[in-house]
Amino acid sequence: MASTTPTFSSEGFDLDAIPDSSSSTNKEDGEVIFEVGGGATTIPPPNTKTATKEKDESSVDNGPTAKSEEFKAQGNAEFKAGNYLDAYDYYTDAIEACPGMSGDELLSLQEEFDEQQREKAHARHMLEQERRRRRSADERKARAAGESTASATDKDEEGEDKQKVETFQPPAHPHAKQLSIYHCNRAACLLHLRERDDEAISDCTIAILLNPSYTKALLRRMTAYENIDDTESALKDAQAAYKLEPTNANARKNVVRLEKLEQERMEKLKEETMGKLKDLGNSILGNFGLSLDNFNAVQDPNTGSYSISFDNNKNQGGSS
Repeated sequence: MASTTPTFSSEGFDLDAIPDSSSSTNKEDGEVIFEVGGGATTIPPPNTKTATKEKDESSVDNGPTAKSEEFKAQGNAEFKAGNYLDAYDYYTDAIEACPGMSGDELLSLQEEFDEQQREKAHARHMLEQERRRRRSADERKARAAGESTASATDKDEEGEDKQKVETFQPPAHPHAKQLSIYHCNRAACLLHLRERDDEAISDCTIAILLNPSYTKALLRRMTAYENIDDTESALKDAQAAYKLEPTNANARKNVVRLEKLEQERMEKLKEETMGKLKDLGNSILGNFGLSLDNFNAVQDPNTGSYSISFDNNKNQGGSS
């Protein structure tokens, strides 16, 4: 289906604030201190060149993310100019220059965790199946002996098997906020580049792992999911963003819109499933000279249940 290219603004790109020129003072005048008794002392201004040099040296950011911040500023400028590929490159440089565990390493850790959870779920499923087989055999023996089939041990075992669902907790990152911004900004570039939605999803996922309350990352990942027709995941992200920011009009609007799309998708899926089941039923009933057309299903408006009746006359229609 045709999709329209999403429109983004530079809002939320952590652009550096522009200093207010009105807050500057006249450095050519000395400071006048009025004394008790009417006297006044004028303190001459400091050496302008020396003060400026000291200020410039103190304002230089020599922190561990200084190089990354420099690349990010360049990326912001390119993004605002509409040069999304160049902006992408600068944000990539910012990501690679940032100290600490990389985003790709975080994703690998999450994938390993998810695989372990799948293995645990499979083991629990197999254990439960074995438990049911054993319980069924015990119940048959108990009935044959005229004993009660209730078992407290079974209930205890079921309680032990119901474990709390674990979620991946990434290790602490010394520059989590900065790195999450670099990845989220790069995702915004990817959304402007064609057929790179999977990469945008990965970048947003990294940003959310680093900063779980990052609403913009959730909304950008929502857009990427919708671009690949995964409305279910897109809706989940929109709902998560709206839960974090209930006053966010954009998040609320997308929740309403995606709920409607997801409902339509489910209805279409249900129709397709029923059509396949009908074809299967007709292929079986055809062996007996019947079809599902011989059965009438009427829904009760009060209970929602269906009553089915057989109509043999439909089987005789159209004969000559």
